Amino acid sequence: MKLGHYLSMIPFLGMLFSLPFVNRVEPFVLGLPFIMFWIVLWVVLTSIIMAIVFKLDPANREGGDME
Repeated sequence: MKLGHYLSMIPFLGMLFSLPFVNRVEPFVLGLPFIMFWIVLWVVLTSIIMAIVFKLDPANREGGDME
């Protein structure tokens, strides 16, 4: 598998397998219960990771013909 495939699996695995371990109300982070903060954090991390995958994809490199 390519690096992009592994990177795109990180958010899925992070949300799927980590939620049972972080399922708690306290501590509050940025005014949010910890579980809500964890989900928001993964939404932001997913966007960053997908931007990296987009940059790594050879079809998106400059000068590539998309037609």
